[in-house]
Amino acid sequence: MIEKILSMLSQTYPLEKKDVGEFESFKAKGMKFACQAYEAKGFGHVSVMTALGFFGLMKMDTFILCPENKDLPLLSYDRIFAAGSDTFIVELYDTTIEKKEYVLIDKVVEKYSSLPDRVLPDEENWYDDIRLAQSVSKKGKKKQTAAFNELLIDYVSAYLATDANVCEKDEKIVQTSKYAEGLLSNGGIATDVFKKELGEEKTAKLLRTVLFGTK
Repeated sequence: MIEKILSMLSQTYPLEKKDVGEFESFKAKGMKFACQAYEAKGFGHVSVMTALGFFGLMKMDTFILCPENKDLPLLSYDRIFAAGSDTFIVELYDTTIEKKEYVLIDKVVEKYSSLPDRVLPDEENWYDDIRLAQSVSKKGKKKQTAAFNELLIDYVSAYLATDANVCEKDEKIVQTSKYAEGLLSNGGIATDVFKKELGEEKTAKLLRTVLFGTK
């Protein structure tokens, strides 16, 4: 699915691959990770991370869209295949300069509302104030995978079609940096794993230079 998303993106915003150095391939907590990063010309920073572990029984795909030239929110997608389950998470974080409505995305969320939701813990998170209501978290079995794939394509299509002003790159990077630095300060599931396995300095480098492109 990641290749399909990159292909969709590149039709409007040509992709130029960036050098991710030591993070092209690394291991953490028994899993092998691989990262790629791109400049999507006219859009911003795009990162991809995949992980494979437990003798191939667990597979994780992540991509992050960090707008720099368009005033859109940050989009983070995670997909986890493990123990016969398919977990689908796509989140929007409000890194916009001007607030807006997301009518097209709302329609996609409603269209796929019957798909099984992922049960989330009843607790507060440091990012709750900036995670937009259009974020989606689903969990199902193999029989839901095709529908989850369709949801992803429709969701990203609606996101890219959302009306957004052209904006100053530096100002947008400041907004994205607030989220990236928040992860480093307050933690997150993947961030905590990386800190333990790679150390704080290398984790900060991974987030800032590869995943979010803020440095």
